[in-house]
Amino acid sequence: MIRSTICLRHVGLAVALAAGLTTLGAQAEHPTSYAPVAITEDFATVMDRMTVAKPEITKEHQQLLEQRYDLSDRPAAGVTMSNGKPVQEGVRVKLPSGTTWDALAKMTPDDIRAKGIFPIGFLPLPHPNHAEGGMVFPKFTSKKS
Repeated sequence: MIRSTICLRHVGLAVALAAGLTTLGAQAEHPTSYAPVAITEDFATVMDRMTVAKPEITKEHQQLLEQRYDLSDRPAAGVTMSNGKPVQEGVRVKLPSGTTWDALAKMTPDDIRAKGIFPIGFLPLPHPNHAEGGMVFPKFTSKKS
């Protein structure tokens, strides 16, 4: 009885190992931006590389914000945060061209989806320096075959 239990454990371990190797092989077929666990660069090299890349990353992220939101300074009269910073007034999400909030409110979700006019300002913002945008599972891992 004990001998057969040990044998079954070995079989289970072998199956799990084979499944893991198959998964690793499948992952190698797809590009990924995940950093390797063993970092081969020293800190100063990484810092220099990222310092050089920062202005372009900042510029691209600012363009994304300007595309999605009204970033003008319109503080609400008489309303401030606890430290005195003014609270901005009004809706800041930009609508697709030719769309109004009233027209959007009268539409059904299916109509909005069909016309492709969902305001992109309500979608999650990606991390400025993360290709997958904070997704736990990149799209290629969750696509249906």
